[in-house]
Amino acid sequence: MPLDIAIAGTRGIPANYGGFETFAEELSHRLVQRGHRVTVYGRSHYVDPGIHEYQGVRLITLPAIRSKYLETVSHAALSSIDLSFRHFDVVLFCNAATAFACLLPRLAGRGVVLNVDGIERKRRKWNRWGRGYYRLSERLATLLPHRIVTDARTIQSYYLERYGQDSEFIPYGASTERCTTTSELDRLGMRPQEYLLYVSRLEPENNAHLVVEAFLKADLDLPLVLVGDAPYNRRYIEELRTRAASGNILMPGGIYGRGYRELLSHCLCYLHATEVGGTHPALVEAMGAGALVIVHDNAENREVVGECGLSCDFSDASALAGLMREAVARRSEWEELRQRAVAWVDANYDWERITDRYEALFDELTG
Repeated sequence: MPLDIAIAGTRGIPANYGGFETFAEELSHRLVQRGHRVTVYGRSHYVDPGIHEYQGVRLITLPAIRSKYLETVSHAALSSIDLSFRHFDVVLFCNAATAFACLLPRLAGRGVVLNVDGIERKRRKWNRWGRGYYRLSERLATLLPHRIVTDARTIQSYYLERYGQDSEFIPYGASTERCTTTSELDRLGMRPQEYLLYVSRLEPENNAHLVVEAFLKADLDLPLVLVGDAPYNRRYIEELRTRAASGNILMPGGIYGRGYRELLSHCLCYLHATEVGGTHPALVEAMGAGALVIVHDNAENREVVGECGLSCDFSDASALAGLMREAVARRSEWEELRQRAVAWVDANYDWERITDRYEALFDELTG
């Protein structure tokens, strides 16, 4: 039976920021293709308020307080009020910070699902008040929505062990289609298989600085491309730019859509340095694009990579530099690992199967 579904808590679609936005875009248009009516709430400084539909998905754009600590919370509060006065069968909130916003639609009789993402309070960008808020939000996540979704087994285990709360494990999805075009590479002056790639929001816990340090130590002839941005971390980004200026490092900012896929599809290797969170979209997408991946060695990254990539402790600059040199020196020997990564993503992170699982969850909530 067709459902009226709302997705809130992201910056909105078309995706032009991060993983949750891509998730909202990929899930929403697939649900529309299956006959459901889907509305995605967006923020007015990310989504053009004049656009009311995208790929068959209805868009509602609301303002938000432009502050690192208040943007997500203020937009979630407005979205919660607005959607509670509209007819929706199910509401999907994204980000544990929006847990409080699950109460009003639940009282209004909507089925409410919350995708909590990772353990946000561990991010270094938050002060003690921010970490305290996320700790409270984790508790509210176990009380206010009807269902919690976790996108990594490690996060599922965390909520079960810390709060005794079971959750629905549904991972992030990715495509295994590789781009053959090279328009973005041409724009940046890159050649296929002749650059190393890092993609992430440029925040301290995503460790771009460790990648830069190791790259400079590796002393390679090939360039490193650092793709990403962050609206509230200008000082950190400027420090990165200063350090990058001493080596063959490009920082083109955020790149989305086909240009992003081109960079993933043609890189010699992809470097993933995150230390906090669940399943990181860029890592899954890089594997799906057939990239050789080198990841920071932690439980979350090991879960995603399996036996399909290389790993080390990125805080050990010599070890990471050694892996970079090895990736370049043995470039012809990594094809089997690349193919294994594509097969792993196809088996575990296919968007259509992910949509199946959300659809089944929504059906269960609505009876």
